Amino acid sequence: MKMVKTKTEYKNVIVNKPWGYEYLAYENEHVGLWFLHIDKEHQTSLHCHPKKDTGLIVLDGVVDVSFLNNINRLVAGRKIMIRKGLFHSTKALSENGANIFEIETPKIKHDLVRLEDKYGRKAKPYEGKSSEEKKNRECIFFKNPAKDSKDTYIFSNCKILLESVSNKEKFMKINDYENIMFLDGGIMAGDKDILVASPGDVIAAHIVKRLLKTFDKVHQNTIIMMIKSLNKITE
Repeated sequence: MKMVKTKTEYKNVIVNKPWGYEYLAYENEHVGLWFLHIDKEHQTSLHCHPKKDTGLIVLDGVVDVSFLNNINRLVAGRKIMIRKGLFHSTKALSENGANIFEIETPKIKHDLVRLEDKYGRKAKPYEGKSSEEKKNRECIFFKNPAKDSKDTYIFSNCKILLESVSNKEKFMKINDYENIMFLDGGIMAGDKDILVASPGDVIAAHIVKRLLKTFDKVHQNTIIMMIKSLNKITE
């Protein structure tokens, strides 16, 4: 029987790909956040994840995210959510390639079905150990901020904020068109086991505020990430 990697085995490695590379940048019991670099004019396989949802946020560069019958162009700061079983491929268009965060829920890295691939990996599983190398100093790994505090990082031409949020008021102060990535906790619909915004969701702030007009209870363990392109920061 083939052994499946445990969550800790990816924490210290880069996984090399024919289109670039990726590595784990954050994880908890609910989500895994991966950093992807895709070289110019290269692309991931046309693939799906039967058991997990994913969200993509472009940090730097321009990409086309293709589905079986349409294409979405994303620039730095833009996001897209991809449901279970939806075939998709991401291609970098920028001169220096593109950097992306991909959040997966639940964490099942080997949940991968490749339909088409320009590098000969059609119908093949996720890369094995021969594709791995040790992380270097340029790699980032995020840790949860202390309770009701925030940590700021500068990475990949972005200002990245990780914040512990325990009340509605903090969300109301966020700019309407900021994207909020939920890493833990979320917005509760009465019972703590029912979340209308949950780990792995990437939601525009004005939508979060709309949810909070009806469901105003924030889970006490809520951790969010927000990302701003440095090119757009004037403060």
